[in-house]
Amino acid sequence: MTLAEHQNQAERLLHDAGILPVVTVDTVEQAHRVADALLEGGLPAIELTLRTPVAIEALTELKRALPHIVIGAGTVLSELQMLQAIDAGADFLVTPGTPPALATLLGDAPIPAVPGAATPTELLSLAAQGFRVCKLFPAAAVGGLAMVKGLAGPLAELKLCPTGGISEANAADYLAQPNVVCVGGSWMVPRNWLAEGRWDQVKASAAAAAAIVRQARGA
Repeated sequence: MTLAEHQNQAERLLHDAGILPVVTVDTVEQAHRVADALLEGGLPAIELTLRTPVAIEALTELKRALPHIVIGAGTVLSELQMLQAIDAGADFLVTPGTPPALATLLGDAPIPAVPGAATPTELLSLAAQGFRVCKLFPAAAVGGLAMVKGLAGPLAELKLCPTGGISEANAADYLAQPNVVCVGGSWMVPRNWLAEGRWDQVKASAAAAAAIVRQARGA
């Protein structure tokens, strides 16, 4: 599959998700429980960050137990992490930032990638390499909604997934923008909820997030 085809696939995956929970787990059991709660709440996809020692094992086990859930491997920083995530069954890759060498690796990867960027120059560089679906990170810190609106003119072809500082209060405002395909956030999966086993709260917050997506999309 070509990079252009992978980018089309990435856009479909993110659009179908609408809101992408950014999940960090400390145990495989946490991964199973939070995935179940998110699915029950109506969120069909997650970004599972590779920030903890158990992340790759959790990704492998989730894809084995719940093959229908869409999992993006997040916080991919190196070729090793990229290869581990692919072997574990990730559906797509997400980076917080994308230096040139990593962008080249993502462009050649056998699964879709959503490279991260924080500035117009970085986004232009990614676009020149064939990426048109990118993660804007950290969104709030680099201008938030104003940044997204500002990018829509000169970079109208790019589809963004703003992440970082997105909340239940402002997610709809981002989703209303024509250049936003999805938003990422962790407000429905705070780590203290996961540590304390507050799965009903995760489910309820996921249901509220799913409702935001439906309203934003007119569904």
